Amino acid sequence: MNRIVLLASLLFSPLCLLAADPPAKPPIVPGDNLVIDSIPPIPGELPEQVSRYTESRAAAMQDWHPIRAEMLITTRFGDTNQLHQITQPGGARTQLTFFPDRVDGGSFEPTKGEYFIFTKGAGGNEFNQHYRYDFATGEITLLTDGKSRNGGPTWSNKGDRIAYNSTRRNGADTDIYVESPTDPKSDKMLAEVKGGGWDVVDWSPDDKQLLLLEGISANESYIWIFDAQTGAKKELTRRPAEGAEKVAYSNALSAKDGKGILVTTDRESEFQRLAYIDLASGKHTYLIPDSRFDVDHWDLSQDGKQLAYTLNENGVSTLHMMEIVPGKGTVSAGAKKDPTFNPPLPAVVISGLRFHRDPKQGLLAFNVAGARSPSDVYTWSTAGGKNVTARWTMSETGGIPATRFVEPELVKWKSFDGKEITGFLYRPDAAKFPGKRPVIINIHGGPEAQQRPGFLARNNYFINELGCAIVFPNVRGSDGYGKTFLKLDNGLKREDSYKDISALLDWIPSRPELDAGRVMVTGGSYGGFMTLAVASNYADRIRCALDVVGISNLATFLKNTESYRRDLRRAEYGDERDPKMAEFMERTAPLNNAQKITKPLFVVQGANDPRVPKSEAEQIVQTLKKQSTPVWFLMAKDEGHGFAKKKNADFQFYSTVQFIREFLLK
Repeated sequence: MNRIVLLASLLFSPLCLLAADPPAKPPIVPGDNLVIDSIPPIPGELPEQVSRYTESRAAAMQDWHPIRAEMLITTRFGDTNQLHQITQPGGARTQLTFFPDRVDGGSFEPTKGEYFIFTKGAGGNEFNQHYRYDFATGEITLLTDGKSRNGGPTWSNKGDRIAYNSTRRNGADTDIYVESPTDPKSDKMLAEVKGGGWDVVDWSPDDKQLLLLEGISANESYIWIFDAQTGAKKELTRRPAEGAEKVAYSNALSAKDGKGILVTTDRESEFQRLAYIDLASGKHTYLIPDSRFDVDHWDLSQDGKQLAYTLNENGVSTLHMMEIVPGKGTVSAGAKKDPTFNPPLPAVVISGLRFHRDPKQGLLAFNVAGARSPSDVYTWSTAGGKNVTARWTMSETGGIPATRFVEPELVKWKSFDGKEITGFLYRPDAAKFPGKRPVIINIHGGPEAQQRPGFLARNNYFINELGCAIVFPNVRGSDGYGKTFLKLDNGLKREDSYKDISALLDWIPSRPELDAGRVMVTGGSYGGFMTLAVASNYADRIRCALDVVGISNLATFLKNTESYRRDLRRAEYGDERDPKMAEFMERTAPLNNAQKITKPLFVVQGANDPRVPKSEAEQIVQTLKKQSTPVWFLMAKDEGHGFAKKKNADFQFYSTVQFIREFLLK
């Protein structure tokens, strides 16, 4: 009996319970592909703690099968996005490509769908190549030279040729090429062009001409017609007179009668409007003349009778269908009231509109994303007067219920000059996290981009589990608010956008639930540059900063970015060869004001980045180390402009969680 009592006492003694605790897991060992400097060991328990927030995936529509109601999508089952085939709403996603690097897009041969073409680069270098995948054999054939940067292919209507741009000739100019995908030896240059902003967008209905966009900047682009046999070209749009306001065109398609084209343009407007341009006269007819929002995505049905479009209403998408009525030298919207898509979420972002090639199918496919759902593929049909929607994919969220993800609040504040700046605020649950909450300011890249209420993926962990509020500002220079607003940060006006963040820092104390004493600023690409600018200009108002693939000096960036991008970026940032602009860039560069960066900084970079070269990260890190400012550095040898491989993105996330815990939450 005494032995039994003694045994029982040992089983329930504190010493026995202590001995039963599992041993601590060893720290995470980063892969050999990662360069790490000053980042402390990552606790072995962290991956399990955050794992569900790393397991969400998204799906994006790529193309319809030309005959059947089947489609190609991109999604990730392993480490990177790959092409999958799906044959019905809610059906299984059958993976077709298996590469260590992500596949960026794919399109079916447009007559029978016996093969498709896809594009991918290597190690994040963005020097995409074209490949043909044959369904009958599963064989994959390289169609381009394997070295140059090649734009996405545009199919002829007969399906016998593709046209695309390529830097093959000199690495800087995006010349025009034509090829038969079944015969790689047929690949040939159609025409030389000057500049890196040329893009093939469509063929004429008879396949005798190509429609091209020449991009100069976010505020300036033009439309050209190329002869598909000789390469002879003529400009369709008129350039404004010297000193007159620039005009931007985008998303051009040939009208089905071959007599005109449909485009979006900000000509005679603050916003991008749908227009029909008559080829003979050049006359512009506006299909939605009074729109106060940008038309940012649209597509024309194969028979030319329907046009689907989205409006960007303060960052939220609305999707509409329009009847097209042909007329003499023009087209017009039908008299019937436009049907409108009823989204499944309260605030969504809709993209990738694509009509099925067979008008009898009556199907429009598109992507829908929201704060509570990653991007998924939907279809919508208004055939026969019906209004039918279907969800084709159901992307996972790591097993976290959708209701746990926070819907954003649209917030506004006045900047130094009275301009109204807006952004989206995500707040943690007040019951779980009472009191003032630390704030993360996340600045988008571009600069000509816009933060919209899509899915936050890993960022949801900072809100739900760490109790941080996140503000995504759309400072001046952001897209979606008219072309005047878009130009407010150009060239010598660059510092005005920093002041928009200063005004946001002034606004934060007006919200009682936000802690103005605990603020982190972060951003990627140009948002990384803004992060460094804020860190050097307003160091006394932030706790720490996280720069992802950001620019540290605009002058050195312009000298070292890939040559095909240089002139496009000069149109936004200014020309570093101009002495006045060079002086401004050097004087205001975060690199040259690094002595003002006194708060901890985390820098993330891809070694193969063609946009923001790794030297931009390395020079700011080395400068801060010399002056003893705390700086963490993470670089992936197999990545480019951001981390595309899940294993790398996960390690970046683990490190970011540690950085926030160390420098923001304490």
